[in-house]
Amino acid sequence: MIVVGVGSGTSVDGIDLAALEMDLHGEELTVRVLGSGEVPFADDLRDDVLAVIAGGTLDAARVCRVDTRLGQAFADAVAGVGTELAGGRPDLVSSHGQTLFHDVVDGRVAGTLQLGQPAWIAERTGAPVVSDLRVADVAAGGQGAPLAGTWDRLWLAGVQDERPVAALNLGGIANVSVLGPATEQRCGQDGRSLSAFDTGPANALIDAVVARVSGGAERYDRGGARAARGIPDRELLEVLLDDPYYRRPPPRTTGKEHFHLGYVDAALARVDHPVADDDLVATLTELTVRTVADALADAAPTELVASGGGARNGTLLRGLAGAMPGTTVSTSEQHGIPVDAKEACLFALLGFLTWHGLPGTSPSATGAVAGRAAGRITPGHAPLRMPDPAASAPTTMRVVG
Repeated sequence: MIVVGVGSGTSVDGIDLAALEMDLHGEELTVRVLGSGEVPFADDLRDDVLAVIAGGTLDAARVCRVDTRLGQAFADAVAGVGTELAGGRPDLVSSHGQTLFHDVVDGRVAGTLQLGQPAWIAERTGAPVVSDLRVADVAAGGQGAPLAGTWDRLWLAGVQDERPVAALNLGGIANVSVLGPATEQRCGQDGRSLSAFDTGPANALIDAVVARVSGGAERYDRGGARAARGIPDRELLEVLLDDPYYRRPPPRTTGKEHFHLGYVDAALARVDHPVADDDLVATLTELTVRTVADALADAAPTELVASGGGARNGTLLRGLAGAMPGTTVSTSEQHGIPVDAKEACLFALLGFLTWHGLPGTSPSATGAVAGRAAGRITPGHAPLRMPDPAASAPTTMRVVG
């Protein structure tokens, strides 16, 4: 079947889409990426979303309007770019929506809110929609994140068996999935252990600072050019590294409700000297390097496969390679998945699993009591006819084409 995955990350750069042709044969899932793309948000909608993420208040009217406008934006993206990528109307759409708030209380996730009303997508495309992909995991005692472990466990299962391999997504927040070596005692569905968690900020702080120092002319550090010109400020870096979040054991999750521009300003207030703009960007880039490398030090993976917008930041990738000398740092494109499309591919996978009655969350990644089918289903124009539940869950994924 052909599934379009769609969502927007914490960077709120735009709406990411990927069309996947997916077939389950026993325990092997074959995936063909038909195409991927991005549709930018309207500036006023992006500004509204960022204002809310940064701590702005929402009354009921504003919640309704943001939910509606996001739903319409996702619907436009799927009906346009998504349908084109799929070669016509897809069999299924899986929409993550836009995270507005992840409610972390004393290290546990009490709730999560993704907006982008799926009925608009179903109406525009006629296709059924799986949405609200995180809350079932939260209800089962999980963190609701990171969900990427579900994709990574299948995708990287055949990369190697001798030492761990890790996947790193560098969006607004950095999250890793570590797939351990095969063992005689089955740890995961494929016999290999899985650990997945958010390491801390990736682009969230860098983007916020670049936007401010450029007066809005730049939204991110293109290629890591600013960081390359700057020198990390060691005193400021130590202040930033002193965050208790980095000492919490997995599973753990975080977001822009914690790592935002005010967080940077509070850290700057604790150093007794000014920090030049490019030096600040270099420091924040080094923060991502250090926190990722420290989080993976015990695992010592053979390979680190990077994706997300940060995978295009050469300074960041070079920093990771230098901080992890025993690890090969590659990108997802070297394994058949465009760096900007991995999360949209993940959402398509979660929708596919739900459609076939299979769990979409990994308890070892999120801390839930058990894996749960992810999301709720909004029918399309036709009566809802779902297949019989699959006899078994996939243990490997083969990317073809």
